[in-house]
Amino acid sequence: MKEWTVSLGEKDYPARELTTSNMEQILALQSVVLQHLENKEFLQPLTREEFEDSLKHRLMVGVFAGEELIAFRTLAIPVMDEHHLGYDIGLSEAELGDVVYQEITNVHPEYRGYGLQRKLADLVMELLQDSPYIYICATVAPFNFASLKDKLSQGMVIKALKRKYDNMLRYIFCKRLDGNAYIVFGENQMNIKMSDIEEQQKLLKAGWVGTNILQKEEEWYVVYKETI
Repeated sequence: MKEWTVSLGEKDYPARELTTSNMEQILALQSVVLQHLENKEFLQPLTREEFEDSLKHRLMVGVFAGEELIAFRTLAIPVMDEHHLGYDIGLSEAELGDVVYQEITNVHPEYRGYGLQRKLADLVMELLQDSPYIYICATVAPFNFASLKDKLSQGMVIKALKRKYDNMLRYIFCKRLDGNAYIVFGENQMNIKMSDIEEQQKLLKAGWVGTNILQKEEEWYVVYKETI
């Protein structure tokens, strides 16, 4: 079992791979996080069965304060069906087995503000070293700024914007894990209002990708770059 130490302010906390023995703690923390969400559409909670599958594949990392689980991050092996994110990023059916999902991050409200989401991102990416997966995918709701910045900081790009999970609008992020070239950028760049869904979808359909977000006065924009 892999173990790490993460610093939150001036204190260090242990982090480690989670196991089935942590299941009740995982579900309890998810419940606390859901209760404190201002926008419930920002988080699609996982079921016990989905957590069990991630734990079976050793794809969950948690941070502890004493015996209490205060944060976790989940990777997942996707179900091979028509909703697979591999299709959304342009992969063939033969390539779907090369994909792993970056699922949810839950941080207890009392421990927010220390960059735990980013710290956990580094740890789960370490779990993927020497793994058989080539692509990592994730979904994020528009205007969920913390999660958008989290994915972009990991070098992931927006490849699609569509309705998933019972008709909820989501950006679909991806990154190639093996270091090989995946996207070649052209010279053109455009900043599109995050609220302008149709224009973003047109650019994505034309092969552009989202690479950053920025704020101008009261408006948030997504930075799109042309690909060749």
